[in-house]
Amino acid sequence: MHISVIGTGYVGLVTGACFSEFGVTVTCMDTDAKRIAKLEKGEVPFYEPGITELVAKGIRENRISFTTDIAKAVDKALVIFIAVGTPPRADGSADLSYVEEVGRGIARTMTGYKVIVTKSTVPVGTGETLRKVITANQSDKLRFDIVSNPEFLREGSAIEDFMRPNRVVIGADSEQAIAIMKDLYRPLYLIETPFVVTDIPTAEMIKYASNAFLATKISFINEIATVCERVGADVQMVAKGMGLDNRIGSKFLHAGPGFGGSCFPKDLAALVQTGERVGYPMQIAGAAALVNEQQRTRMVEKITKEAGGLKGKTFAMLGLSFKPNTNDLRDAPALAIAQELIKQGATIRACDPAALEEACQLVPGLVPCKDAYEAAKGADALILMTEWNEFRSLDFDKLKTALRQPLFFDLRNVYDPDRIAGFGFRHISVGRPNKSPSQPM
Repeated sequence: MHISVIGTGYVGLVTGACFSEFGVTVTCMDTDAKRIAKLEKGEVPFYEPGITELVAKGIRENRISFTTDIAKAVDKALVIFIAVGTPPRADGSADLSYVEEVGRGIARTMTGYKVIVTKSTVPVGTGETLRKVITANQSDKLRFDIVSNPEFLREGSAIEDFMRPNRVVIGADSEQAIAIMKDLYRPLYLIETPFVVTDIPTAEMIKYASNAFLATKISFINEIATVCERVGADVQMVAKGMGLDNRIGSKFLHAGPGFGGSCFPKDLAALVQTGERVGYPMQIAGAAALVNEQQRTRMVEKITKEAGGLKGKTFAMLGLSFKPNTNDLRDAPALAIAQELIKQGATIRACDPAALEEACQLVPGLVPCKDAYEAAKGADALILMTEWNEFRSLDFDKLKTALRQPLFFDLRNVYDPDRIAGFGFRHISVGRPNKSPSQPM
């Protein structure tokens, strides 16, 4: 089967590369000529473990190609995936202009039956909107079907998530389109992947409901963490006790500085706006977003209190991307917190394995450092913001020598407080009692 993927961002390129690994012939199309030129040489424009190797393999085995010509992408493909951006508007609603533009391009260039699939996260009703756009712009009235096939890719483990998903959602109103989509995903039947086959609006809602629920779990445990700090409880043990209940589960119950990235904040806002549009305010989703914003403020307050103020202070910040194993800085808590610390007179010496250069462009004043030890030189405290593996086994004796004072803000709760206190540090985390060297082990 020959398919096309329109949009070579994170979702589009991972989708195209993984389908090529399934043995499908894939054409990836984008209007960005510089990006396409780099991809033709195997150069991937973002960091994601394994994607560069997968693209190179697809090119080498002639199963993946790249173009800026939408007519070329549409011509041979039976299935066309739309994986372009849906950025938030000022009111929180998703901007569908790129999706609609692709729809017009497909309509003008299609010469036969196509299955047109929304892979981007789009609000309920987009499938019907896309159908109207394509119908209105066809020169010849050719038959086509619309499918919603939302992605559930986690940055940092996207290839594994595509190759071994916990479900595949297919929303369609055509038996032919459903059969074609099932055939496309046939390799996943061998590993007994569950398929959810439903109508288009339901498939569109599944993605938003999933992300909103996960974001709510994070905001909930962060609220619990704040209360734990005030009553002397340990949020990690609370989360463990909660997570062992199969009705709750342990995933996404990790207290920290709040969620970021390209999905949760945007999708929460879009869901809230959808509720307002249909006359039903989404109170829990709205509260999850509000708590997340407040969590960043709480982290700044925590740092300010323990450091004795911010003006004139220097902090070593470890990690800038919103999560490990990605260079994605979209809505990253680290950037928001760094900007506020700098605004209040602090200096930030920062390091990150993949996102440092771009972060320094986004946050004027960041001092780039090659690693944690360079960042710690002359700093008043260490702040762990992103739990990259290289920050999980730090040499605290070496850090203690580099720092002005042994103060460690472990905002991802990576380390055992007693162990760090044993190195002579004051350990500050999220939702757990603070520990000082003088306290008994």
